[in-house]
Amino acid sequence: MAISVEKHLHIFSGSANPGLAREIAAYLGLPLSEVVLGRFRDGEISVRIQKSVRGAEVFLVQPTCAPHNDNLMELLIMIDACKRASARSVAAVIPYYGYARQDRKAAPRDPITAKLVANLLTAAGADRVLTMDLHAPQIQGFFDIPVDNLTAMPLLANYFQQKQLQDVVVVSPDAGGVARARQLSQRLQAPLAIVDKRRPMPNVSEVMHIIGDVQGKTAILVDDIIDTGGTLTEAAQALVKEGAKEVYACGTHAVFSPPCLERLAKAPIKEVVVTNTIPVREGLPPNVRVLSVAPVFGEAIRRIFHDESVSVLFD
Repeated sequence: MAISVEKHLHIFSGSANPGLAREIAAYLGLPLSEVVLGRFRDGEISVRIQKSVRGAEVFLVQPTCAPHNDNLMELLIMIDACKRASARSVAAVIPYYGYARQDRKAAPRDPITAKLVANLLTAAGADRVLTMDLHAPQIQGFFDIPVDNLTAMPLLANYFQQKQLQDVVVVSPDAGGVARARQLSQRLQAPLAIVDKRRPMPNVSEVMHIIGDVQGKTAILVDDIIDTGGTLTEAAQALVKEGAKEVYACGTHAVFSPPCLERLAKAPIKEVVVTNTIPVREGLPPNVRVLSVAPVFGEAIRRIFHDESVSVLFD
């Protein structure tokens, strides 16, 4: 009797961003597979996969945003549960990769947390990682398993193209983000400018001067993470001082640590565009717009499942 080999696909969600997971599953025309997440009385995380995953390709959607430790541990336990249930492969879909900002030893005795998390995911049994706009692209090299580092740049570029802004200049808020800003400037066919700043301590920045022509132009600030909003706020003020006509801002990951929303509401920024890699809280200022990355992740998962190229998503 011939044996029929048929692949099965399951999408599970942790508790970090179930809304995005539901959107991804809807894009694929699938229901979310059921998992029961809970706590023991002492606070330990409890996970129970409610559907057989034997021989299936499993995708676990869980950004490791705040509360970082809980969300990361929950993801590790879900990976372990699926591997022990004989899943054919387990992919960790991490729209926001937490602990990425310490990606090298900047000073003696510093940890490299981005590598530590990579080791934890691999040790738990992940066969693949699917993420978006890593804080440092070289983090992909911390893994010995496939990593698909998707980007929100096509989504953001398309949004600004539809607005048909005139005399656009794309601005990197610091020297480290020039490569990211160049991607957007090329897509918008706009010139590039750079804010020269120094950071005397974490989450504190000081603008020095603007490199490039912004006089009378519509400036679009682009960053990967919007955390406390200090960088964008100071950069926007510097751009207005240098004669920019209007200032927009965009970023992939809306961390929005206090007092970020208060700063963005008062900043001379006409619109701040972010994505939903992290669940965006209620009560956003009227100048904040949220775009969904579900179609990007959904299409990537579909292509991976069917053994198709993912590179088209970077075009």
